[in-house]
Amino acid sequence: GIKTQTEIEHQTTTEAFETTTTDRSYVDDIKVRQSRKTLDDAIIHKIEPLLQDRKPAEIPESASKVIMPLRNRNPANEIVIGGKKNKTEPIKHPVEKLDHELAKLLRNKITKKINNIRAHVRYDEVTGEVMDAPHPCERECKEGEDPMVCYYHFNLEWYQTMSKACFNCPFNETDCFRPDCIPADGMNRPLNVINRKMPGPAIEVCQHDRVIVDVENDLMTEGTTVHWHGQHQKGTPYMDGTPYVTQCPIPPETTFRYQFNATHTGTHFWHSHSGMQRADGAAGAFIVRKPKSQDPHGHLYDYDRTDHVMIVTDWIHELSVGMFTDHHHSSGDNKPPTLLINGVGRFRVFNNDTEKPLYMKAARFNVEQGHRYRFRVINAEFLNCPIELSVDGHNITVISSDGYDLEPIVATSLVTYAGERYDFILDANNEIDNYWIRFRGLMDCDEVFTKAKQVGVLHYEGAMEVEPAGDPTWEELHNEGLQLNALNKGEEEDETISVAEMKSLDGYDESLKEIADYQFYVAYDFYAKNNSHFHRSPYYGYYQVPEKVNRLYTPQLNHISMKMPSSPLLVARPTPDHFCNASSIEESCKEGYCECSHVLSVKLNSVVEVVIVDEGITFDANHPFHLHGHSFRVVGLRRLASDTTIEEVKAFDEAGLLKRNLKNAPIKDTVTVPDGGYTVIRFKADNPGYWLFHCHIEFHVEVGMALVFKVGDHKDMPPVPREFPKCGSYIPDNMLELATEKPKNDNQFISISHWWPVVVVNNTVSSSSSISLCIYLLTCCMFLLKFNYDR
Repeated sequence: GIKTQTEIEHQTTTEAFETTTTDRSYVDDIKVRQSRKTLDDAIIHKIEPLLQDRKPAEIPESASKVIMPLRNRNPANEIVIGGKKNKTEPIKHPVEKLDHELAKLLRNKITKKINNIRAHVRYDEVTGEVMDAPHPCERECKEGEDPMVCYYHFNLEWYQTMSKACFNCPFNETDCFRPDCIPADGMNRPLNVINRKMPGPAIEVCQHDRVIVDVENDLMTEGTTVHWHGQHQKGTPYMDGTPYVTQCPIPPETTFRYQFNATHTGTHFWHSHSGMQRADGAAGAFIVRKPKSQDPHGHLYDYDRTDHVMIVTDWIHELSVGMFTDHHHSSGDNKPPTLLINGVGRFRVFNNDTEKPLYMKAARFNVEQGHRYRFRVINAEFLNCPIELSVDGHNITVISSDGYDLEPIVATSLVTYAGERYDFILDANNEIDNYWIRFRGLMDCDEVFTKAKQVGVLHYEGAMEVEPAGDPTWEELHNEGLQLNALNKGEEEDETISVAEMKSLDGYDESLKEIADYQFYVAYDFYAKNNSHFHRSPYYGYYQVPEKVNRLYTPQLNHISMKMPSSPLLVARPTPDHFCNASSIEESCKEGYCECSHVLSVKLNSVVEVVIVDEGITFDANHPFHLHGHSFRVVGLRRLASDTTIEEVKAFDEAGLLKRNLKNAPIKDTVTVPDGGYTVIRFKADNPGYWLFHCHIEFHVEVGMALVFKVGDHKDMPPVPREFPKCGSYIPDNMLELATEKPKNDNQFISISHWWPVVVVNNTVSSSSSISLCIYLLTCCMFLLKFNYDR
């Protein structure tokens, strides 16, 4: 069965008695456990009989926030008889019961081990996070080991880079590593982050561990959710973290508990799925490991270390919602100026020395010559900025993507898109030195726009504690050689290897059968439409805006913008007449703007094929798509021309030219689509629920570039959890009937807020009565004046 973290500690501490110097207030660290396990068998065997009479401690149902060792409820020198406590003689320590020589041997053995043990694990009083030590669940995964319950507390709040917590960073380099200091690239800007960290706290567990995360929303007015990108939530769809699809947003000053089993191994990440919060810092690594003996690539590397996780992202110097509103309502751009690696990077120059400029310290990755290391790359960007990665003096061997193993491919560089993850092996076989790890942005970050770039440092043990010389330009950050997953290139290119040409180590499955049960064509582009959210005709319709730079193109899937319901689909269980798709919308939607709840319904356990077409007419762009709740096979990917249509792709397929790899196609959950081309994916719809399928560029999904797959019937879906939060609109039919009646008041004084007379009728002010009275008084006045005049 699953063990809690506390159970693991209890099991460990009962393997050998602690000395009086052991601090019982904190959980033993890994070295303590290992040292106790290595005590001589003879000693342990003699102690074990003494343990048999020891009362077992009670085990809590779930791990506590601050993990404490278990204790007996009653003091050691008290016993309970008939509900009353009676004092007894103090119980001697079991070691004191042993003969003198054996006791001396045992104490010497333990003392020797204790001398080599570092300080006990301590926990932050506010967040419950482990301080200066790994989380108990971050461990070597072993075959036959019971799963653990892994608890985390996430506190989301507004924060700031280069805050007062940073003291004199970067002039005093150690200040940049102070608690709560988020240096980023040295530019001061607001954030919304988890536990005052960017990236947020990493979750690193073993397969089948139970993950429990309490997300506390301390934002002032915004709701939030957290999506566990890469975990399919089979059986736990309410934990997917998709607002208005699987749950309501978490309101400010409330906490939502996510709990699920970490079933899918590999490199993943968690991130806010609400608004622009991911762009402003609310994201972190989510690594699920399995025993190395079960890893088909285990023999290719020596180390798989926590500090070799790379989170790469684009970065701006303002709140992203400000860029969003400026771009969508005015002439602001959507191009990031720089990149960050693990939350830090070069950008601001802190001095005026042109020969030795002072930058923020770049992310560093340590290796030792002669060893092979597994690196894990997570692309957490939010804009249209694919990122190219290469390492000076080293090739990389790509072995996995989105948590699924691939046949190894040796390459010079790798391009990743928003939401993708790749694992590669680096052989530290070069001279002891420091080497640049080069990152440069493409598409909206390329030489035409911002030349966004960044560097990291590959540091060999024994090399000087300095970064490589110089500041490479955007052009210099490209290394020639074989590139994987290249921008807007597919099977038609011979000089690169696209995703569809990679080969999975997983065998044949039903999703690769010859004919799929469903086939959907999903086409998209940017369209010149009067999107009522940004162009209000006849005041400032699309073609009425005089400056073209102020005209906003709208990205849509099959000419539909996704309109989220007011209550989550998984909770409300609406009828089909609340949905729309390409088969139900009017022809006028091709020219006009249409929005609705875009849902594609499929039967449970059916095989679904989706042909995603980027028409490519408006821009030379690129879009990565992510599917919740499932992974898929990438059976085809090709660029046909600078632009294309659904009709052309269908004709291409009917002519037998659209090739599908139905043998060993790679498995992913996020994939790019080349501009003017297509990507074909296949998946078995075996996870009942409502699952979002969307472009992973934040500015696009937030304006409706998404749809939902409804898998199975409502009866197939897990029931709504007890007391699960609800939300929705409140629009009563008749507000007057529901209005609160005014309390009756005997006070005859009334407040006059207007100049005309008022009267009180049945304790209420009557406007009609006021008008009648006014006319009556005026008539009386006129009569009196006339009477006086006649006299």
